[in-house]
Amino acid sequence: MDANKRKNREQQVGRTLKALALNNIKAAFLPSINEVIPMVTSLIEKGESVAVGGSVTLQETGILELLRNGDYIFHDRYKKGLTPEQIRQVFLESFSVDTYLASANAITEHGEIYCVDGTSNRIAAMLYGPKQVVLIVSWDKIVPDLASAIVRVKETAAPANAVRLDIDTYCNKKGKCINPTCNTNNLMALTAGACENTICSNYAVFSRQHFPDRIKVLIVGESLGY
Repeated sequence: MDANKRKNREQQVGRTLKALALNNIKAAFLPSINEVIPMVTSLIEKGESVAVGGSVTLQETGILELLRNGDYIFHDRYKKGLTPEQIRQVFLESFSVDTYLASANAITEHGEIYCVDGTSNRIAAMLYGPKQVVLIVSWDKIVPDLASAIVRVKETAAPANAVRLDIDTYCNKKGKCINPTCNTNNLMALTAGACENTICSNYAVFSRQHFPDRIKVLIVGESLGY
């Protein structure tokens, strides 16, 4: 990246870090993907119970391999051979782990975390249960405000995830959301019944937290995930 553009991006990250801190969300900037594993290792004690939300970012950063190395009690949703009922049990066990790791769909410069889910096991665990939530988020996901976060999911995150999960949504087939805009008639959710197989079922905005530093955000200065 051009040095001038990088400076501008780092200034945006700086504003976002300050806003997250004001919302009782501990945040740090990691310029390189190579810093992710050492940072996460410093946040999790050996022997702790851990679980993860569905995330391309966690795969790209090597977090899954880290959690499988035997140092942690890993409730692994991706373990081969699990039945749907066993996966559901993993999701339920995730609510009581020491550390839950995931990513977010967008982070605003106002210090908000925005997430959209289908089954919503990720959002549920982020909201309450795990003692600590660690989110690894590319700086590409920083947006000015919630309206931009909503549009980002519609234009970028949801279409890519629908293709990845092979779900027959409108955005999978067309490459864009059936309701692509954010306005007073269609603020966050889709128009009722507009997308029969939608993966955008539940929406959560994380603002000022009652438990300081329970949620930790690691913003990585590289392109990761959707």
